Amino acid sequence: MALSDPIADFLTRVRNASSAERRYVDICWSKMKEKLAEILKEQGFVENYLVKKENDKRGTIRIFLKYDSRKPVIRGLKRVSKPGLRRYVKHEDIPNFFGGYGVAIVSTSQGVMVGNEATKRRIGGELLCMIW
Repeated sequence: MALSDPIADFLTRVRNASSAERRYVDICWSKMKEKLAEILKEQGFVENYLVKKENDKRGTIRIFLKYDSRKPVIRGLKRVSKPGLRRYVKHEDIPNFFGGYGVAIVSTSQGVMVGNEATKRRIGGELLCMIW
């Protein structure tokens, strides 16, 4: 089955597994999803992730979720730019929320990165999602 919004599917699977207190979640592989998993690990929202590729186009990402005293570290995920309504922001308009505890993920001309890094590099792009 073809997905119209694979990033929203990624976020929904992580959100559902986190609320169900699962140890890990398996997601179909793509370069974008692998980069999102890498950002989640760098920012401390997940413990680790593994990529198992069957070939160059197919594979699976296993994301190991992180918990703090039996409560999920990920409190919320929100898809901002959607296929029906893309949201592009300048570097000065990238949101900073929850006193810096929240992370905005931006797809720029130099790759997918965290909003703080995009602001430092002074580049804008498509605001993919926000995680807190």
